[in-house]
Amino acid sequence: MKLLLNLLQKFDHHFQKGGKLEKLYPLWDAQTSFLFSSAETTENGPHVRDSIDLKRVMIIVVVALLPCLLFSFYNTGYQTARAYGEAENLFWWQLFCNGILINLPIIITSYAVGGFWELLFAVVRRHKISEGFLVTGILFPLILPPSIPLWQVAMGISFGVVIGKEIFGGTGMNILNPALSARIFLFFSFPINISGAKVWVRLFNSENNIMDQVLKPFFFHDWSAKVIDGFSGATSLLSVADAKLGSNPLEAIGLEGYANYDFLDIFIGLIPGSMGETSVIACLLGAMILILTGVGSWQIMLSCVLGAISMSLFLNLFASPELPAFLAMPFYYQLALGGFAFGTIYMATDPVSATATSSGKWIYGFLIGVLCILIRIWNPAYPEGMMLSILFMNIFAPLIDYFVVQRHIKRRLRRAEN
Repeated sequence: MKLLLNLLQKFDHHFQKGGKLEKLYPLWDAQTSFLFSSAETTENGPHVRDSIDLKRVMIIVVVALLPCLLFSFYNTGYQTARAYGEAENLFWWQLFCNGILINLPIIITSYAVGGFWELLFAVVRRHKISEGFLVTGILFPLILPPSIPLWQVAMGISFGVVIGKEIFGGTGMNILNPALSARIFLFFSFPINISGAKVWVRLFNSENNIMDQVLKPFFFHDWSAKVIDGFSGATSLLSVADAKLGSNPLEAIGLEGYANYDFLDIFIGLIPGSMGETSVIACLLGAMILILTGVGSWQIMLSCVLGAISMSLFLNLFASPELPAFLAMPFYYQLALGGFAFGTIYMATDPVSATATSSGKWIYGFLIGVLCILIRIWNPAYPEGMMLSILFMNIFAPLIDYFVVQRHIKRRLRRAEN
């Protein structure tokens, strides 16, 4: 490694100010900082003595996302094979590899297009490339359906990076989570491709789809067969949202049609949904990594759960035949369904767009949980709820911190006067 460092230092002066490759400094610095820790130190206060830096924080988050990423490969392959009646005929590693073939182009597109915008803004503004995109580039694909067209992935990540982050000044200055900003852009711009009953499973039924023709030869079975009769690719939340008034929400999830999901299936994540957010177990493994390393706020995570449980139990009291079936949903199903676990652990805890004060974290997280359940129940057009609740509270996070700080100042002033 020392030999590599000496080699990099030999050419470093070409990329510094005044060098002939000065404009490419962000790209040069990116590969140097990726391989080695920064040798730069602060010259002015304040000084914080800590081994952590932005690069390590982002790498820890990426590591925490690995359980969700790996499970997404298996579940995507499983749901696709299930649609064609092949799930019982394939080994687990075949399902896993099939899922990789489906998900990997989406992930590569996200990193390639988003990385282009990151590099462009770094060169124009003459600053370093932020490691924050390592997280955004993988978070965004994991909250998309596996059937999403690649050109929409490119448009979504472009919106998230340029409008959601760079327009505010770059990493650390954005008021909204960039990955969620990208997803909500796709949600309202192309609702057919990101909602409905068929988008959550990759089906190879189009001879005119270029990606279908590219991927087909690499799979472990013949996808020319038709989708089996009675197949449903609807998410559990969508099934409940479409249920009749006053019906049993658990019947809508698992006791009718081909789906037949029980709570164990939902908890493990063997259900249709966004690529990386279906498995509660995988999300909990990521939460352990974030909490033990001190990167993720356990206060926000816990308060989100408490807010969702409180609102769910409260609304259970009003369940009746004249009201939506969602009102009767047990709170533990609310926590396991959809993207609640993924959003609570990876999205709500974003240190830039979330609250920073200790008291503010409890308020912020609790309100996210409350709003998520309210949106799910009273607005069938948005059965997920978690995306909108987090973005809504991102807007109010600075205001919450402001009032918390002002409260502390007034309390200390009263103490000083006494």
